[in-house]
Amino acid sequence: MLKPIRALLIALIALFVLPAQAAEFNDAQKKELGDIIRQYLLDNPEVVRDAMQELERKQQEAEDSARTDILKTMAADIFRSKDDLVGGNPKGKVTMVEFFDYNCGYCKRAFPDVMKMIDADKDLKLVMKEFPILGPGSVYAARAALASRKQGKYWEYHMAMMAHEGRIDEAVADQIAEASGLDVKKLKADMEADEVNQVITRNMQLADSLKIQGTPAFIIDETVIPGAVGYEALAAVVKQIRDNGGCKLC
Repeated sequence: MLKPIRALLIALIALFVLPAQAAEFNDAQKKELGDIIRQYLLDNPEVVRDAMQELERKQQEAEDSARTDILKTMAADIFRSKDDLVGGNPKGKVTMVEFFDYNCGYCKRAFPDVMKMIDADKDLKLVMKEFPILGPGSVYAARAALASRKQGKYWEYHMAMMAHEGRIDEAVADQIAEASGLDVKKLKADMEADEVNQVITRNMQLADSLKIQGTPAFIIDETVIPGAVGYEALAAVVKQIRDNGGCKLC
């Protein structure tokens, strides 16, 4: 019988590199090679682990590269769209984008960190992307928030919904709107505007292109940060961008 490692190499070459030649092995040879490979992997399971880790690394590297290309191509839509809802310093030299959902518990957990970011950093622009992925109540709340701009109440309404404890549905969104000083009847009419649905659709497409599948998700220049990572982590990325000469995209 062939020595195990040499046999493994020959088998792999035969079975994966030269599949046409593999067909020339008879059934007994194929079985012997299969048994050798199986036994080798059982004796050396770290080979499978290392291979999987390398595969994941390459996949992540490819995904990061593709995401960077999309960030560059779609930078205007991500950081400077006329439909962007802006907090902090509108002329800030560094921009932090947040994709969020009003029914996302992690978004509400991150809300104090976001507020601390714009309170502590007067040169930071916050761009808020309505990304309602947690059901009809989220969609209604997002549409209502976008429509509230017509009454100049977006920021107040946004903060009130983020501060609300519990799930937001249509009735709750209307109650919060009324408490925020909005004309609910006008709000409901403004929610039907095409531009409201267009903004949400555009945000969904952006998120899909960037492989953003959950909330919150932050983008600071070329860095995409999934999850409620906390103030220190967000501030560290902003500092790194400034230390490296400032924004390349934002």
